[in-house]
Amino acid sequence: MYLTPEKKIEFFEKYGESAVNTGSSEAQIALFSYRISHLTDHLRTNKKDFSTQRALITLVGKRRSLLDYLKKKDINRYRAIIKDLNLRR
Repeated sequence: MYLTPEKKIEFFEKYGESAVNTGSSEAQIALFSYRISHLTDHLRTNKKDFSTQRALITLVGKRRSLLDYLKKKDINRYRAIIKDLNLRR
C-alpha cells in the first residue's frame, strides 16, 4: 500500500498546523501531489489504464482548485506551498 495512515499523518504534521488538522489547504495539496506523483508513475508503465488516468485528471483538478483558493485567500501561503512542493507556476 503506497499511502499508509502513518504517511498521511506525516503530511498533516508537516504541512498542516497539527496531525489532527486534516482539512488545511496546504495539507490537502501536499496529499494530492503525493497521490498524483504515484499515479503518474503507475501510468508510465500501464499506458492503457484509463480508469487511473481519469482519477489522475480528477486529482489534478482538485489540486488546482485548492491552489486557486489559496492564492485568492493568502498569496504568501500559496507561494510557500508552491516552493515547498516544487510545483510549477
